[in-house]
Amino acid sequence: MPKYYPELAQRVRSQRELQPGLYGDIDFDTQPFRTTTDPADRSSLPEWVADRAPYLSDERAVELICIATLLGDVVADPYASLMSEYSVASLIGMLQLACRKGIDAVADAPPELVAFIADMEATPPWLDMKLVREGARYSRVPAALLAPFVTRGAFIATFVNTYAALPMALTGALSGRRSARRVNETTSFFAVTTLPGALERHGRGFEAAAMVRLMHSMVRYNALKRSAKWDADVYGIPVPQVDQMPAGMINLYLLATDAQRAGRTEFTKSERAVVEFTRYRAFLLGLPEELLPTTPGEIIHLFHTRAALLRDDFDDATCGEMVRSTMAAYLRPVDTRWERIADAVEKSYSKTAFTKAFCNGDRAVAKTMGVSIGVGDYLRVGMTAPFIIGRLMAVRWANRVPALRQMTDDYMVRLVKLRLNTYGKPEFTSDADDYTPAGQLA
Repeated sequence: MPKYYPELAQRVRSQRELQPGLYGDIDFDTQPFRTTTDPADRSSLPEWVADRAPYLSDERAVELICIATLLGDVVADPYASLMSEYSVASLIGMLQLACRKGIDAVADAPPELVAFIADMEATPPWLDMKLVREGARYSRVPAALLAPFVTRGAFIATFVNTYAALPMALTGALSGRRSARRVNETTSFFAVTTLPGALERHGRGFEAAAMVRLMHSMVRYNALKRSAKWDADVYGIPVPQVDQMPAGMINLYLLATDAQRAGRTEFTKSERAVVEFTRYRAFLLGLPEELLPTTPGEIIHLFHTRAALLRDDFDDATCGEMVRSTMAAYLRPVDTRWERIADAVEKSYSKTAFTKAFCNGDRAVAKTMGVSIGVGDYLRVGMTAPFIIGRLMAVRWANRVPALRQMTDDYMVRLVKLRLNTYGKPEFTSDADDYTPAGQLA
């Protein structure tokens, strides 16, 4: 019986009542094999990051991670399940119309769509939209100047654990030519949400969040209903909220570790704005408030507890192939000599960021995961860093000068929009016809 999070546990159990056809066979009282609290088992928390023992002994944190491991999306999943009645195009069209013009604009809107939109429209009691807007302004700077060079590295970090990576592996959407589209869609989502007004009710970011939720729910539906390879006793719920938390809040984890290294237990004023912006974006993506901590210590503790409970496994046929395929993908919009040079520079930054952040700088470890970094990569980073890092620091300085702030922000908005054109139009869909058995990602 849940001791600390009974309401969240009830939300998990409600999935069977809301979706008996999808979740009727899931045992919500038993943790899947992916979750381990045995100190003798290897987990996804590297020893160089933190000692695992304190997290395993924290009953409250362990309970939260275990519950969130079984939580899908209680409003988007029922809507995605309408794929048995509607075409995917119809579901997307109705959702986009509801986001842009309101639910009343959708003729004969299914009750599942009504509930989906109502959930996103519900204003959480902690929300400070003024702070969200301020956080978006700060977040536009890395979205415009840094994300294009490191997102691929952060993206492939989600593939280094078999249990967390398998849902996307089964879709086949991260193999071969589809890799570039998914990387660009991910980068596009995080970029568009930083634009002015993007997270307002009828903003582009609000709609993008709804589309991402629908895509994840389609993955869940197709994995559970149309894939013979999905074993819920081993993998649990496809794309659980506990796996969406690190993807949606990795920037806060980095902020938190920076604050911790500086000896701070609280965020600065500007950092607090970024926290509010990121938490609201994550809320629109469906994350429960329990997975949206606010202080550096709480954020680090939550990330580390998740890793401490996630069983370690790196299957080369699944994880390795996705990493290699994604690293090899060409992300640029056209194929010219200049764009090829830009692609090579971006890949070098992504390799460097991945190796430093997720392999403790160990090139040999990175290579075992499918990321080979060499002298050429370091040369490309060294030659371009003065411009890339220099421009980032200059813009951050200008943002602190009142007389330059508006002009600087206008420049960031234009640059983010230019980046979005480069990423292409995101589709945010999951087609069951693309699904492949795990380990066969050609």
